[in-house]
Amino acid sequence: MGLPCGIVRAVPKETLAFATPRKLPKAKELSGRIVVLDVAFASEASGGGFQKLTLPFIEGMGTRLAAWVDHHDHVEHARYADDPRFVLATKAQHGACPEMVTEELVARIGPVDTIVCHTDFDGLASAAKWILGGKEPYEGADADARAIDTRIGKPSKNADRVDRAIRARGRDYGLLGAIVRLFVSGLKDNALWEPIDRAAAELADIEKTTRKLAEGYTRVDLRKCPFPKAHTLAFVDVTGKGEKYDKTQLLLLGQERASLAAMIDRDTLTLAAPFDSGVSFLSLLGLSGGMPTLVSVPKTRFQDALRGLGVAEDDVIRLVG
Repeated sequence: MGLPCGIVRAVPKETLAFATPRKLPKAKELSGRIVVLDVAFASEASGGGFQKLTLPFIEGMGTRLAAWVDHHDHVEHARYADDPRFVLATKAQHGACPEMVTEELVARIGPVDTIVCHTDFDGLASAAKWILGGKEPYEGADADARAIDTRIGKPSKNADRVDRAIRARGRDYGLLGAIVRLFVSGLKDNALWEPIDRAAAELADIEKTTRKLAEGYTRVDLRKCPFPKAHTLAFVDVTGKGEKYDKTQLLLLGQERASLAAMIDRDTLTLAAPFDSGVSFLSLLGLSGGMPTLVSVPKTRFQDALRGLGVAEDDVIRLVG
């Protein structure tokens, strides 16, 4: 019998399991001692929240959970303040997770059998760093992870190659496993670059589609916004467009047009702001956790979000339709 979907063998002995706050592996399918890296506690926006998603996972692992290391805001962090297995911070404290994975931490936790990590660049880099005993996979890896996760600064050329591959095929677990192995090799296993670059090449057409969708942004003023640096909002609805697009790029293109970006795709509303903007959509929408500057919630929250951001009522009516 093969490994369950989303679980792959890593290097040299650990098993990797890929996760998101909404889609966690089954605890019973994870072997031995487990470390969880860069996986946020689920918020109410995640279809069940902490109580229905994160907590059962934690309880399912029981004493096999060796450590949980994460840098996303959540009110439930306080629940584990006295549990040394949980190394939790906010996004403001640590822009990316790998910088939290230190040699001292890995040594304190001891050997693990399974690494559960997020499916983005800093999640994969965190996994590789753990495998390497808390040492950077290559010089500047922590800085690359921070630049990519915060979208502040410029990542190295090799990091950009990897990030583009993830953005093109973020659900390809075989590719994600290859990226972790590449990191563990110190970027020296040239054979692993071929599938990564092939995946990254697919992003060109996706980016073209994304730029076309960005032409549909509408810009409105924020007259009584609670966030001092936010003065305008760019909004686009891509429901029913049918073509694959890069959500991260689309939101960044919106932020080039206005202080904040908002998009709707089917039943989901996503709000985005620059990492250093001081904006907290969590407080605006009364959410318990996640990234303050990037949230996805049901479309039904759209009117509340617009009014909370200070959009004039006539613009609210026009945008909601």
